[in-house]
Amino acid sequence: MSDLPARGLTEPDPARHVFDETLGRAPARGRMQGRSVLVVGAGQQVVPDDPSPPTGNGRAIAMLLAREGAHVACLDRDAAAAQATVDLIQRDGGRAFPVIADVAQPPEIERAVQESLATMGRLDGLVINVGIGGPPLLAGQTPDAWDAAMAVNLRAHMLFCRAGLPVMAPGSAIVFISSTASLRPGTRIPSYDTSKAALAGLCRHVALEGEALGVRANVLAPGPIDTPLGRNASARRPARAAQRLPFGREGTAWEVGYATLFLLSHEASFINAQVIVADGGITGLQLR
Repeated sequence: MSDLPARGLTEPDPARHVFDETLGRAPARGRMQGRSVLVVGAGQQVVPDDPSPPTGNGRAIAMLLAREGAHVACLDRDAAAAQATVDLIQRDGGRAFPVIADVAQPPEIERAVQESLATMGRLDGLVINVGIGGPPLLAGQTPDAWDAAMAVNLRAHMLFCRAGLPVMAPGSAIVFISSTASLRPGTRIPSYDTSKAALAGLCRHVALEGEALGVRANVLAPGPIDTPLGRNASARRPARAAQRLPFGREGTAWEVGYATLFLLSHEASFINAQVIVADGGITGLQLR
């Protein structure tokens, strides 16, 4: 279980909606027993000069799925980061293995899916949790920077689904990890916001094709989450850290993980082709 609580969150506090699940400390309930899942982006960046870095979304997702009984393929382009996630899972008694691939390279995506399938014997879930930023504002965009962002943030998702959908077992599910930047221009990075918004359209098409195969697909759009990438974003843009937050806190990667777990689980059996927002209410409330 996690020993890296989010910033300022160490104990349950119902008034702030902080529970054991929020902190990554809840016991396993067997919700993914017998299932095999590929998590794309299961590693995380090293945070320099941070003695207690938070857990990232991909790592939390992979750890929770394994804790709930899934066999997890932990894909990342950084071999050390992928192995670190695997080590944490195995330390907790779960089953996982690393898959190394650069999702900007199409042939590596096909190889990664086939490697995961060969190792696990089946594929019941696919989580695509990758994204890069780029230059701020329209004036900063270049064709190369735009194309690089789209290759990772959108094309890779399409290619994973193209490779994964035909081999996924009936009853499987796909989750695209997007962002509330897909709902409003929150990052000031046009390529990032646009690519994350486009995931909703891609998801609907994947869900359309998947329905005949017994495979669901949904998008999860997190708001401000205390992750290594989130802290880097706040350092670059102080207004992000200064905004009024519901319950007076950022979300945790474990909350993203539990929402992903739900969408992959059979508990979400009639939820398909939807965008689920996990932001504490920021996009639905006027907070002053």
